Parts: sequence; structure tokens; C-alpha cells
Amino acid sequence: MKSFERFDIHDMKEFEPEAKVGLIATINPEGLPHITLITALQAKTPSQIIWAQFSEGMSKKNVRANPRTAFLIMTLDKALWRGKATWKSSAREGEDYEMFNGKPMFRYNSYFGIHTVHYMDLVETYGREGLPLAHIAAASLLTMAARSGARTGAESPILKPWGEALFNGLSSLKFIAWVGEDGFPNLTPLLQCRASDSRRLVFSTAAYGRELKAIKEGSPVAVFGLTMDMEDILIRGIFTGFGRYRGIRLGAIDIGWVYNSMPPTPGQIYPEVKVERVVSF
Repeated sequence: MKSFERFDIHDMKEFEPEAKVGLIATINPEGLPHITLITALQAKTPSQIIWAQFSEGMSKKNVRANPRTAFLIMTLDKALWRGKATWKSSAREGEDYEMFNGKPMFRYNSYFGIHTVHYMDLVETYGREGLPLAHIAAASLLTMAARSGARTGAESPILKPWGEALFNGLSSLKFIAWVGEDGFPNLTPLLQCRASDSRRLVFSTAAYGRELKAIKEGSPVAVFGLTMDMEDILIRGIFTGFGRYRGIRLGAIDIGWVYNSMPPTPGQIYPEVKVERVVSF
């Protein structure tokens, strides 16, 4: 993809509405990819990105330890902007703080408002993209036709039925992230992704094949699933490579970690975190 060092000034207005998908991929202290939904993500200038924080979560800690990020913005008309950026600073006051808190989503919310604004410098972007809907439809059909052949056969489940249903929903959105050789995350739409069972995700490369084929076998990846009701789930696992299932070539991800990123209480779902009994106050 051709890359640019600045946003087109005519595109920047399209990033401002809250009714959009905004994602940031970060890298955790163990060097593993993480994806967070941040709808309050927009351009401040052609070379600077800002986003607002109203809840706690891993991405906010990750960017302070490793400022390399990838971002994705998808508007309601299915236009995409993607790229890479470096986190620089944060603020708890000022004109941008007032701007975010003045938006209807936060101004009229009885439970929370914006408490921190984050600033990132744009490294590269690829300009306006459209979703390749015909390719996604073909990839989805291929994945659905072959996914049952990729079942693990393991008895102990990882994904709960709700999570498995989310990844298999026809209208749900999915995105994949992995760490590239340049040390930055890569972030790619993966709408064709499906769960073969509660322990494995699979996908065809009939859409975004050039990018997906660049993922090295054995690499840790993160996959973020999102419904139109803004319910979401994040998994992390190992990309086990490409294989033929029912005669169709699919990539496979063996799930090893599941995370709920939805407020008000984000947290790890799998492996289950032991709840400690409170014995003193």
C-alpha cells in the first residue's frame, strides 16, 4: 500500500463523528498485540491524532510503556483510514479536553466523562480505503463452508457461547493485529473470520490476502470482535499457519487468552483469574 506522512485535510472532518469505529492496536509489556475500541479517535492536525479516555484499560498502560501503535477508523459509509502512530503525551485539561467533554456522547452522560486526552504523532497512513465487500463476501462464504473441518476436538471450551456466537455473527465486525518487523502493530479488517469451535478462529484470505499472508506461522495475534450494538470481545492466540479444511485453504488461530474490554469493568476472562477472598480491611 502507498503510504503518506499526513492526512488529507479534506478527510479529517470525517473522523470527528462519534458514530464510527475507532481502533488502536498497542503492544503490551510482553511484546504481544492488543486492540482497543476508541470511538473518540480523530485527527487534530494532518500529522497529529488525538483520542479521549473515559475508562481504564490495558491500552492506556501499553502506550506509555511502548508508544508504537496502529490505528483504524471506519465511518458509517464503510470508508476506512489506517496507519501507524507514536504516542507522545496526555493532558487532563485544555481546549481538547473541553472539546471532547462537550460532545453529546459525554456531555449528557450521567455516569462518566472524558478525564484524559492522548496525543499521537502520525508515522504513516494509507489514505482513504473502501471495504472490498465482494471479496469479503466470498471470503466469508469460504470460511463458513470449511470452518467445521478445522474443529480442534478438544473438550474443554475457552470461548463462552456468547463469544463464539459473536465471532460467527453475520453482521459482526472483526479485526486482527500482529507485531511487524518494524516493531509497530499491524491492524487489518478480518470480517470473514469465524469460530470453528470455542478454541479456534479461522479465516479465508480471499479478502485482504496480501496482508494476511504476511503473518508468520507461530506469531501471536489479537482478534477484536464487535457487534453493531457495540458489544465486543478480544482474543489473543497463536497463528498456526494455513491449511486445507474440506478442501478450502484457511488460516487458523488457536485461542489462548480472552479479554472483556467493555466498560465499566474491563478484565481477563480466560485463563480465569482466581478471585481472592478479602480477609482484612
